[in-house]
Amino acid sequence: MRIYRDLDQVDIPFPVVTIGTFDGVHLGHQKIIDRLNHEAKLIGGESTLFTFYPHPRMVIHPDSHGLKLLQTQEEKLDKLKRMGLKNIILFPFTFEFSRLTAIEFVRDYLVNKLHVRKMVVGYDHQFGKNREGTLEFLQKISSTYNFDVIEISAHDIEDVNVSSTKIRESIINGNVERAAEYLGEPYSLSGEVVKGKSLGKTIGYPTANIKVKNAEKLLPSKGVYAVIVCFENKSYAGMMNIGFRPTVNGENDLSLEVNILDLKEDLYGKNLHINFHSRLRDEQKFDGIDELVEQLKKDEKAVRAFFTTSAL
Repeated sequence: MRIYRDLDQVDIPFPVVTIGTFDGVHLGHQKIIDRLNHEAKLIGGESTLFTFYPHPRMVIHPDSHGLKLLQTQEEKLDKLKRMGLKNIILFPFTFEFSRLTAIEFVRDYLVNKLHVRKMVVGYDHQFGKNREGTLEFLQKISSTYNFDVIEISAHDIEDVNVSSTKIRESIINGNVERAAEYLGEPYSLSGEVVKGKSLGKTIGYPTANIKVKNAEKLLPSKGVYAVIVCFENKSYAGMMNIGFRPTVNGENDLSLEVNILDLKEDLYGKNLHINFHSRLRDEQKFDGIDELVEQLKKDEKAVRAFFTTSAL
């Protein structure tokens, strides 16, 4: 997959294009990418996603967007590559760019610079100033600018019944199982292992403390999760706690700690990729360390049972 950040460098044969932020690259997005790849193959062209960075809402409403992203830029690019997308244009979104009309965007960017051959869009997609760039708009101007418009029908889009908003709500509520259904794979995050207080070692459950570098990354709700931890091309089952550690004095800052089952290796400085498979319970405050350890034993048993019976 080729990544372009400068349209003057773009050289794509017979580009078949779709537009959007594609946060999460969920099942609805995947239908569009599959169709994009299919239509490109029919004309000997290449599938191309015209997307934006940063997210448009962060630029248009810098002080009030309140947006948490389902994917970092790196995670999005990785998933699109796995889907077989040939080209991605990662266009720098600015306030000035947001003022372009739909006709200016199509004419100046898609036609004059990309030489688009086909556009693939959802039936309800909108873009451009005042969101005037609709399916009907593209169909009306397509003959003037010599490109075809392929519609992803309402039936195809609504058949998967998914949106980035629904996925965010699921994750905020800790329902990582539902989020995985919408995404077509487990919700995940990546981060570096940093120094903690090492209290886990003293009770037989050492944890890796994870620092997520992207502040806009959406975190699941507080609680304990069954996870798969991946690093250095290996995968391990683990139990992850997201919360404020109320039993051991509590903390003001949210912590992300993962106990990796059957692994004793020193992980400081390593980057871990964590897939969320199931929420086990809420974060709890226990009456002392002994009660906490007893619960951790139950959590470990639940995690082992989950991954023994689940088809991963």
